[in-house]
Amino acid sequence: MAQPTGPIESWVERQISAAIERGEFDDLPGAGKPIPGIDDPPDPLWWIKRKMKREGLSVVPPSLALRKEVEDALDKAQAARKEQDIWDILEPINKKIRAAIRVAPVGPPLNLMPIDIDRVVRRWNERRTG
Repeated sequence: MAQPTGPIESWVERQISAAIERGEFDDLPGAGKPIPGIDDPPDPLWWIKRKMKREGLSVVPPSLALRKEVEDALDKAQAARKEQDIWDILEPINKKIRAAIRVAPVGPPLNLMPIDIDRVVRRWNERRTG
Protein backbone atom coordinates (compact mmCIF):
# COMPACT_ATOMS: atom_id res chain seq x y z
CA MET A 1 0.00 0.00 0.00
CA ALA A 2 1.28 3.45 -0.83
CA GLN A 3 2.61 5.58 2.01
CA PRO A 4 1.04 9.00 2.55
CA THR A 5 2.77 11.93 0.95
CA GLY A 6 1.50 15.46 1.51
CA PRO A 7 -1.68 16.21 3.44
CA ILE A 8 -3.36 13.05 4.81
CA GLU A 9 -6.79 14.08 3.45
CA SER A 10 -5.58 14.12 -0.15
CA TRP A 11 -3.80 10.78 0.32
CA VAL A 12 -7.04 9.24 1.66
CA GLU A 13 -8.98 10.71 -1.25
CA ARG A 14 -6.49 9.19 -3.70
CA GLN A 15 -6.81 5.78 -2.02
CA ILE A 16 -10.60 5.94 -2.23
CA SER A 17 -10.51 7.03 -5.88
CA ALA A 18 -8.13 4.20 -6.76
CA ALA A 19 -10.39 1.68 -4.98
CA ILE A 20 -13.42 3.00 -6.87
CA GLU A 21 -11.55 2.62 -10.17
CA ARG A 22 -10.63 -0.96 -9.28
CA GLY A 23 -14.31 -1.66 -8.59
CA GLU A 24 -13.84 -2.47 -4.91
CA PHE A 25 -17.04 -0.63 -4.01
CA ASP A 26 -19.17 -2.30 -6.69
CA ASP A 27 -21.93 -4.68 -5.59
CA LEU A 28 -21.64 -3.98 -1.86
CA PRO A 29 -24.50 -5.36 0.26
CA GLY A 30 -27.23 -2.74 0.57
CA ALA A 31 -25.97 -0.67 -2.36
CA GLY A 32 -28.65 1.72 -3.56
CA LYS A 33 -30.86 1.03 -0.53
CA PRO A 34 -31.56 3.35 2.39
CA ILE A 35 -29.44 2.83 5.48
CA PRO A 36 -31.53 0.80 7.97
CA GLY A 37 -32.58 2.87 10.98
CA ILE A 38 -31.20 6.13 9.58
CA ASP A 39 -34.34 8.03 10.63
CA ASP A 40 -34.67 6.37 14.04
CA PRO A 41 -34.10 8.51 17.13
CA PRO A 42 -30.54 8.38 18.47
CA ASP A 43 -29.88 5.33 20.65
CA PRO A 44 -26.48 4.77 22.27
CA LEU A 45 -27.16 1.02 22.41
CA TRP A 46 -28.12 0.68 18.73
CA TRP A 47 -25.19 -1.58 17.90
CA ILE A 48 -25.94 -3.95 20.80
CA LYS A 49 -29.59 -4.20 19.83
CA ARG A 50 -28.70 -4.81 16.18
CA LYS A 51 -26.18 -7.54 17.09
CA MET A 52 -28.70 -9.24 19.42
CA LYS A 53 -31.35 -9.16 16.70
CA ARG A 54 -28.93 -10.47 14.07
CA GLU A 55 -27.83 -13.33 16.35
CA GLY A 56 -31.34 -14.10 17.60
CA LEU A 57 -30.54 -13.20 21.21
CA SER A 58 -32.80 -11.65 23.80
CA VAL A 59 -32.46 -10.46 27.33
CA VAL A 60 -35.42 -11.34 29.48
CA PRO A 61 -35.44 -10.91 33.25
CA PRO A 62 -35.17 -14.30 34.99
CA SER A 63 -38.64 -13.98 36.53
CA LEU A 64 -40.23 -13.52 33.08
CA ALA A 65 -38.12 -16.32 31.60
CA LEU A 66 -39.35 -18.66 34.34
CA ARG A 67 -42.97 -17.68 33.73
CA LYS A 68 -42.53 -18.51 30.04
CA GLU A 69 -40.84 -21.79 30.92
CA VAL A 70 -43.78 -22.70 33.18
CA GLU A 71 -46.26 -21.85 30.42
CA ASP A 72 -44.36 -23.96 27.89
CA ALA A 73 -44.04 -26.87 30.34
CA LEU A 74 -47.79 -26.85 31.06
CA ASP A 75 -48.53 -26.92 27.33
CA LYS A 76 -46.08 -29.78 26.89
CA ALA A 77 -47.61 -31.64 29.84
CA GLN A 78 -51.08 -31.39 28.31
CA ALA A 79 -49.74 -33.04 25.16
CA ALA A 80 -48.03 -35.84 27.11
CA ARG A 81 -48.76 -39.44 26.15
CA LYS A 82 -48.29 -40.94 29.62
CA GLU A 83 -48.99 -39.73 33.13
CA GLN A 84 -45.34 -40.24 34.07
CA ASP A 85 -44.33 -37.87 31.28
CA ILE A 86 -46.34 -35.12 32.99
CA TRP A 87 -44.41 -35.66 36.21
CA ASP A 88 -41.12 -35.75 34.31
CA ILE A 89 -41.94 -32.42 32.65
CA LEU A 90 -43.36 -30.54 35.64
CA GLU A 91 -41.24 -31.72 38.57
CA PRO A 92 -38.05 -29.93 37.33
CA ILE A 93 -40.09 -26.77 36.77
CA ASN A 94 -41.41 -26.96 40.33
CA LYS A 95 -37.81 -27.20 41.58
CA LYS A 96 -36.98 -24.02 39.67
CA ILE A 97 -40.06 -22.26 41.05
CA ARG A 98 -39.17 -23.24 44.62
CA ALA A 99 -35.60 -22.01 44.14
CA ALA A 100 -36.86 -18.72 42.71
CA ILE A 101 -39.24 -18.26 45.65
CA ARG A 102 -36.34 -18.76 48.10
CA VAL A 103 -34.11 -16.24 46.31
CA ALA A 104 -36.20 -13.69 44.47
CA PRO A 105 -35.06 -13.43 40.84
CA VAL A 106 -34.19 -10.13 39.19
CA GLY A 107 -37.01 -8.41 37.34
CA PRO A 108 -40.75 -8.19 37.86
CA PRO A 109 -42.27 -10.12 40.77
CA LEU A 110 -42.40 -13.84 40.16
CA ASN A 111 -46.03 -14.38 41.23
CA LEU A 112 -45.71 -18.14 40.80
CA MET A 113 -46.39 -21.04 43.10
CA PRO A 114 -45.29 -24.62 42.45
CA ILE A 115 -47.57 -26.39 40.02
CA ASP A 116 -50.13 -28.78 41.52
CA ILE A 117 -49.08 -31.73 39.38
CA ASP A 118 -51.86 -33.98 40.73
CA ARG A 119 -54.39 -31.42 39.50
CA VAL A 120 -52.72 -31.26 36.06
CA VAL A 121 -52.81 -35.07 35.88
CA ARG A 122 -56.51 -35.13 36.83
CA ARG A 123 -57.35 -32.65 34.08
CA TRP A 124 -55.20 -34.60 31.62
CA ASN A 125 -57.11 -37.80 32.51
CA GLU A 126 -60.48 -36.02 32.23
CA ARG A 127 -59.67 -34.83 28.71
CA ARG A 128 -58.53 -38.29 27.67
CA THR A 129 -61.61 -40.07 29.01
CA GLY A 130 -64.23 -37.40 28.43
